[in-house]
Amino acid sequence: MLELQNISFVVKQPDGTDKYILKDINLRFEQKKTIVITGPNGGGKSTLAKIIMGIETPTSGKILFNGQDITTCNITERANLGISFAFQQPVRFKGIGVRELLSLAARKKLSTKGACDYLSEVGLCAADYVGREVDTSLSGGEIKRIEIATILARQNTQLAVFDEPEAGIDLWSFQKLIQVFEKLHQEHRALIIISHQERILNIADNIILIANGQVKSIGDRESVIPQLISIAGSCDIYKKGVSN
Repeated sequence: MLELQNISFVVKQPDGTDKYILKDINLRFEQKKTIVITGPNGGGKSTLAKIIMGIETPTSGKILFNGQDITTCNITERANLGISFAFQQPVRFKGIGVRELLSLAARKKLSTKGACDYLSEVGLCAADYVGREVDTSLSGGEIKRIEIATILARQNTQLAVFDEPEAGIDLWSFQKLIQVFEKLHQEHRALIIISHQERILNIADNIILIANGQVKSIGDRESVIPQLISIAGSCDIYKKGVSN
């Protein structure tokens, strides 16, 4: 489905030297698989997710989706091909209502009931949110769940990419989040999730460990977690709880 070939991402430092955020990443993501990318903070995980979506452009390398070269495709083009993205800090849209946003994602006008069905799946009391605007009146956790609801509404999604989806949501909502991932998996959609959370790692078909801009390991939880702890120098990075 998705293949990354020799992906590198380089930025210029203040002294004029190059710094590799990602270096020679080669990965293949298969259909119907849930893949969790984990690793120390600053290791390049979120940058990789943004490159997959087209938010960032790799300095070198090639990206293939269903055999098509999408390296130069923009965000809209990739979305039209079936790639969805959930930001770590979701974008707010002043002047756009929740139902309107869900309708845009679904590419059809949703009824109140249709919009409420998607909101209920992410743990929101639909009646309280369907008429609200997607603005600063919503908390971080609320806007995060609404964004995930838009991914559920996008029927053409083949690959969904989530950048630390657990950030800012409470314990009850986190359980709803796990159920969303399981639903997407049952619908045979491919998932790429950036996370350190134990319960998210537990639902992965495979875990990819990235540190210092490079792939250090690919495998199951039992083989990857000890390496993560060793690289991090402590187990603090391996989070069993969720944010408040």
